Amino acid sequence: MSSKFVYGGFWLRFVAVIIDSILVGIVSGILGSIIPSLAGIINLLVSGGYYIYLESSEYQGTVGKILLGLKVTDLKGNRITPQVATIRYFGRILSGIILGIGYLMAAFTEKKQALHDIIAGTLVIQKTATETAGEHTHAYGSTHKDHKNDEAIEVVATEKAAAAE
Repeated sequence: MSSKFVYGGFWLRFVAVIIDSILVGIVSGILGSIIPSLAGIINLLVSGGYYIYLESSEYQGTVGKILLGLKVTDLKGNRITPQVATIRYFGRILSGIILGIGYLMAAFTEKKQALHDIIAGTLVIQKTATETAGEHTHAYGSTHKDHKNDEAIEVVATEKAAAAE
């Protein structure tokens, strides 16, 4: 079966999780040391905010995923909504509770999906050369290019492109 996506493999995702865990751990540790009785809640809020915000943002991924050229999409390759990112986040907790087997599934499923990806209907894919060069996909199909040498940002909405056809 041919696919238009190059899926993010298990080991790339594993390294991304390590990077993200270090970042979240540092912030949670600092805040948790200020209010030790709320350390668990603080960790949940920091971790949840980090994953939900970044994965549904124009970056489509956490710092670890961005550094490794990965992004989170829906099954059609579009940016996910904050609601889908929230489902994915709580699915991550389930993936970990069952002895990490939910994460390990990414090594064996056809689309390299972990349990939380299957629950949320998401994919982790490798960014294209165009995206790596500075073009980003926004929610609901619009894109923009970052021009490093000038201040112009071109925004092209899907509806305008469809109307021109």
